[in-house]
Amino acid sequence: RALVSTGLAELLALSLWFSATAVAPQLEVAWSLTESTSSWLTLAVQLGFVVGALAGAVTGLADAVPARYLFAGTALAGAGLNAGLVGLDGSDTTVAIALRFLTGVALAGVYPSGLKIISGWFSVARGMALGVLVGALVIGSALPHLVRAAGLPWQGVILAASLLATVAAVMVVALVADGPHEAPPSPFSWRHIGSVVRNRGFRLSTIGYLGHMWELYAMWTWTASFLAASAIAGGRGAGWVPLATFATIAVGGVGAWRAGVAADRIGRERVAALSLAVSGSVSLVSPLVFGWHPLPLIAIFLVWGYAVVADSAQFSTLVTETTTPTQRGTALTLQTALGFLLTLVTIRGVPLIADAVGWRWSFVWLAAGPAVGIVAMRRLILARRPAATG
Repeated sequence: RALVSTGLAELLALSLWFSATAVAPQLEVAWSLTESTSSWLTLAVQLGFVVGALAGAVTGLADAVPARYLFAGTALAGAGLNAGLVGLDGSDTTVAIALRFLTGVALAGVYPSGLKIISGWFSVARGMALGVLVGALVIGSALPHLVRAAGLPWQGVILAASLLATVAAVMVVALVADGPHEAPPSPFSWRHIGSVVRNRGFRLSTIGYLGHMWELYAMWTWTASFLAASAIAGGRGAGWVPLATFATIAVGGVGAWRAGVAADRIGRERVAALSLAVSGSVSLVSPLVFGWHPLPLIAIFLVWGYAVVADSAQFSTLVTETTTPTQRGTALTLQTALGFLLTLVTIRGVPLIADAVGWRWSFVWLAAGPAVGIVAMRRLILARRPAATG
């Protein structure tokens, strides 16, 4: 019950993330935005998440406040901030970007809190459980693209996301209790940060996570633009792109769940390394499939969408297994903050490369992240082997 309720709440709340990104083409017309300004509607959320997560880690908020109340409060705040976009007319894009930034700050209280709630319920099969939660996050992130595909105006997409996040806040308080493995609230101490950073398991897990994040959000953010450019290059219409983008992102929910089940059996590091290898390989071949017929192109992107997020929960699970329960919230929040900080580089970099050399080559450089992540996972396997066999 805790897993289903928290997973559904996470799915609904995370629809806030890409609510403005999904309607960016409509906003570019309605508000006369340039593509560069439009990209800030996503970048601002990433930056806000980083600021919020770092604040949570440095102050120890993630371990001082019960996770489900932190989840609910920040989900409600995010819903209100996101809905504020509807009252704007595009005359001052600074306000819109500020609202997206603050929405990201709020989401920094939602995602890590959800991970902590589930960690409190599962010690056995934790990889599967966190995989389900990350899968919910993935599908929630994709939801605005599905709503847009249904033909709603941009205001309807924004308000739908806010309504879903409000429902999520109510659900997590009404239906979820503290788990039997939940650590009691821990007062803030600067020693928590130092202890977490000195932990080699945390460091290697986080390097792997950084390699994963180098690729993930840039791919999610710009898949629709890549597919649309590919359709034009092939002399075809692009009406299929919103639904294909939803499917590409949402299929990662299945990947996260299945990877979690496999990781509990054969090891988290191995599953993460395999996922990184598959997703990195697809990014390398992306120039070769540019301009293809939609059916094989969508099939390849579905493979990428499945693999690109399959490893995400395993990095979080590794952190929960290599840090003490009283530092779990701080460690998870710090890891996610660093990962989302890195996404600012690649989200901004993809359209710059597209402007310079065309969309065909815009994704190929993302393979560098998975390569680094695979090395980190290999080292973590060796580092944990004595503990497993000793």
